[in-house]
Amino acid sequence: MASNTLDNSSKARVVVLISGSGSNLQAIIDQTEQGQLPIEICAVISNKDNVKGLERAAHHNIPAIVLDHTLFDSRESFDLRLQEIIDAQSPDIIVLAGFMRILTEAFTRHFEGKMLNIHPSLLPKYTGLHTHRRALEAGDKEHGVTVHFVTSELDGGPPVIQARVPVLDDDTEASLAARVLQQEHHIYPLAVRWMAEKRLEMRDNKCWLDGEVLPPSGHQY
Repeated sequence: MASNTLDNSSKARVVVLISGSGSNLQAIIDQTEQGQLPIEICAVISNKDNVKGLERAAHHNIPAIVLDHTLFDSRESFDLRLQEIIDAQSPDIIVLAGFMRILTEAFTRHFEGKMLNIHPSLLPKYTGLHTHRRALEAGDKEHGVTVHFVTSELDGGPPVIQARVPVLDDDTEASLAARVLQQEHHIYPLAVRWMAEKRLEMRDNKCWLDGEVLPPSGHQY
C-alpha cells in the first residue's frame, strides 16, 4: 500500500515561538501528526522556562530551546541571539504562537514573508493586549481572531485569515476568549498549511493566496 505521508525532505521546516501554554502549538502538532500538515516542527523556542508549551514539545519529541529575555540587556541583543538560533534551523516558516514579545524592526525585516502571528481580534481592530475586554467594553456584536504576516508594525502585517464569533449578551472575557480560542485552533494550522504548500505569500505588503490578492481583512473562515 502506498504511503500518504511525506518524507522530511519534502516537508516545510517550521520553528514555533512560544511564551506560555502553547495551545496553538498543540493544534499544529496534532494536525501534523494526523498527516494534515506537510511540515516538520524542527524547534520550539520559548522566552520563558517552565511553561506548558515546553512540556508539549517534550511530549512529542520536538527539540525545545529556552532563551530567557531577562538575561539580555536590550531588546536588540535578545532579538539578535534569537535570530541566530532560528537561522541555525534553516526554517521555511516561523510561527509565533503566543510569543509575548514586541520584536525589533531588524528582526521582523530579516524574516519578513516567512513569519506568521495569530492575534485575538478582527484586525485592524484592537491591536495589543486585552482584546476580549475591549470588544466587550465597546459593545461589539462580533469578535474574532486574525492570522497575519509579521511586519515591523505591531499586529499590523497583512491579514491572512480571520474567523468571527458572535458576542453574546452574557459573555465574560473568559467565555469570549474560550470561543475565540476554538477558532484559533482551526485557522492557524490552515494558514501554516497554505504556507507549507507554497500557496500563500506576502508581496507588496499584501497577502496572495493561489495567485490572487486577498482582501484587506484576509480570507474569511
